[in-house]
Amino acid sequence: MKKLFLSLLAFSVMTVFGQSNLWYEYDTEGMECTTVTVGKNASSDGSVMTSHTDDSGRSRTNITVEKSADHPAGTTETMYKRVWAKHEDGKMNRYDNIPIGEIEQVSHTYQFLNTAYPCVNEKQLAIGESTFGGRAELKSDSGLIDCQRLCRLMLERCSTARDAIRTAGELLKKYGWIDAGECLTIADKNEVWHLEILGPGKGKLGAVWAAQRVPDDHVAVNANASTIREIDLKNKDYFMASDNVYSLAEENGWWSRKSGETFRFAYAYAPQTRTMMACRRREWRVFDLLAPSLHLDPNAENYPFSVKPDSLVSLEDMVRIFQDYYEGTEYDMRKNITVADKDGKSVISPLANPFMKGDELKLHKVNGGWNGLGERNIAVWFTVYATIIQCRSNLPDEVGALCWFALDNVASSVYVPIYANVNDLPSEYKTCGRKTGFSRKAAWWAFNRLGTLASQRWGDFRYIIDKTWKPMQKEFFDNQQDVENQAFMLLKAGKRNEAVHFLTDYTSRCGLQAVETAWETGDYIWTNFDGAW
Repeated sequence: MKKLFLSLLAFSVMTVFGQSNLWYEYDTEGMECTTVTVGKNASSDGSVMTSHTDDSGRSRTNITVEKSADHPAGTTETMYKRVWAKHEDGKMNRYDNIPIGEIEQVSHTYQFLNTAYPCVNEKQLAIGESTFGGRAELKSDSGLIDCQRLCRLMLERCSTARDAIRTAGELLKKYGWIDAGECLTIADKNEVWHLEILGPGKGKLGAVWAAQRVPDDHVAVNANASTIREIDLKNKDYFMASDNVYSLAEENGWWSRKSGETFRFAYAYAPQTRTMMACRRREWRVFDLLAPSLHLDPNAENYPFSVKPDSLVSLEDMVRIFQDYYEGTEYDMRKNITVADKDGKSVISPLANPFMKGDELKLHKVNGGWNGLGERNIAVWFTVYATIIQCRSNLPDEVGALCWFALDNVASSVYVPIYANVNDLPSEYKTCGRKTGFSRKAAWWAFNRLGTLASQRWGDFRYIIDKTWKPMQKEFFDNQQDVENQAFMLLKAGKRNEAVHFLTDYTSRCGLQAVETAWETGDYIWTNFDGAW
């Protein structure tokens, strides 16, 4: 037991602030992001919801408000290609954006919240994202549009999910897709769809894609694996696809119409994703948390595209999902890292944490890792930010479009409310911590530091985290009705500017309260437990 304690202690000391300084040692490419979607009749308040965890070691950490704008005829919008910036000692890894071309701009663009993957606009169009890669031979560098740019273009130009999907199809056919396989979960105030996109092949311009609607009384998940299988393009209310969805598969020998076999999008274009346990296990976990009565097999190759939850899904349920690390199941990565308690009973060590990195996983022979190998939690240490977005048809757009925004590992963070129509955000949220390096002027560092410290002795510090964030999260949720009623009354009285200012002020106060608390809690752990590592 002493040997185990010393090895855990060594890793704890080595990795204090390791979540921020050691990104480059572990490549999480292809395992980045989980998104959960909820239909309007499956949510407890009639919301349509989409969501996203940006589980990346290089995405920017800030969020800004991009205002609506009018554009003269002939205006263009620059497209960029993301490349890994050269690593610099003492600085955070990041992407560089290289201009690669321009596309024609529309006459008017909507306001939207500009995260690394732009997430929601003033018209209650919202987007989540999850990379699934797909067949390598489909990736093309001949186009102009990547995933982040496509999210921006849809939010600038569209007000409904169906219009966003059609617009994406037109833009990709004309300008081309230059990214790996991506799933975008696109919601509006009435419905939510999953759009899966891949390139057309090396040297080719265009894309291949399919979209499937989540039934209004269902929930769905994407966890870095293609989940759209059979498609019925005659059922236009639930399916859409690119013109080449069948022909491209036939040309490459991935499916044959003559054989009579059923066409399955995932197996034609991203078959390897259905074998990755780190993806499938998250699919199972989301469905098992929301619909345990189905008794789904945690080792199955496929799950339903969507399921009806056992009870209506609340914001609290969504937070619980994104904070989950399989505790109480046999897949909890801490389960074999044990010590004896005062009665001699074997218990999970307080130094064991569910957010272990590659070397720690190897040391303790845990079945965990990246790039499709082993397990990974829903909550992970390499999350940059997370969103849960509500779109609500019973409210004006100014109030109805609400992004719940968390920074860093969701298990040690809190979601703050950001209404999509706010005028501005606090400077701490607009400042990218990846560019500044450690700084108290960037909100992300408050949460990253806290999460890093808490993970060193998760068995003890998790209770400090819960004591800190649970009351605040409840306060934010409990305040929502009153805040929105006040904003609604201002709108009803024709005082739109006052309503937007009111929501902007409320959003800012909540955000700053959370940041200040994150710093204070980190200081508390650092000063009160400095001799107990």
